[in-house]
Amino acid sequence: MTMTVCSKEALLARLAKVDEMPSIPVVVAPLLRYLEQPLDQLDVNKVVDLLSQDKSLTAQCLHMANSPLWGHWQKVDSLRNAVVALGFQRLREIVISCSILKLVPGKAQIDPIVFWEHSLGCALVCRQFARRVNFASPEKAYLGGLLHDLGIIVNLWLLPREFATVLDMAQRQRIPLHEAELDVLGLTHCESGQLLARRWALTDDIIDVVGYHHHPEKAPNHKALAALVGLSDLLCRMGGIGHGFPEMRQVNFLEEPGFALLRSECPSSSDLDWARFTFELEGYLDEVRCLVRQLYRPA
Repeated sequence: MTMTVCSKEALLARLAKVDEMPSIPVVVAPLLRYLEQPLDQLDVNKVVDLLSQDKSLTAQCLHMANSPLWGHWQKVDSLRNAVVALGFQRLREIVISCSILKLVPGKAQIDPIVFWEHSLGCALVCRQFARRVNFASPEKAYLGGLLHDLGIIVNLWLLPREFATVLDMAQRQRIPLHEAELDVLGLTHCESGQLLARRWALTDDIIDVVGYHHHPEKAPNHKALAALVGLSDLLCRMGGIGHGFPEMRQVNFLEEPGFALLRSECPSSSDLDWARFTFELEGYLDEVRCLVRQLYRPA
């Protein structure tokens, strides 16, 4: 079922109402911008001041700091001690995850746990992938992996009936979600995700990742980052952390367009021991499952 041009235009008009979606806490954007600075320039007190403006995030940070998952056996009873115990990098993961989890509709067709297993899996794999190929900013790769599927949240809110049809097709035919979206909607979560990324004033490189992770060669500027995220997304989906259903397809990653693009942008990728790297994925994805179940606590 392919949508007509008129239908696509009607869907785009509905997607333009992205401002009507629930928003992330006001404190999140300035906090994330602050945490992007080099570690030696970060001030614990500044981070505490920002976090303390949101009671929900404060409570979640305290909960996580007291979790045995992090190996902390002494009770953490203040936000400052929680920030120190968690560390700035993990803190950023928690802030992003808890904030965006709240945006997944309560009766969404996609289980929030499934959504976040995939997003966090992609982030972890992408960071490790970036380190292996000497990409300039592994942490930017991590953030891109974490946020790449923002458009799914947009579609769940603004196109719920149509997106249910998309999911049904993808599950029945076991095809990638974006291929089913293109067939049913005439557009994908990449396009709707860019609308939300711009609304949140995310940086241009993350906007490129959100919009072009399935076709990094089309990215206006940040092709290497989009390729890293796109390949990591595919690795996770083939490794059993996808969108809640198996995809029946054969993939040769070394022949993927994104890999060729990565070779030209990051020459070190030619020396990557691909077999060893893919073997190590199982450990990353086990870590994801554990982390998501700690982060996701239904109200």
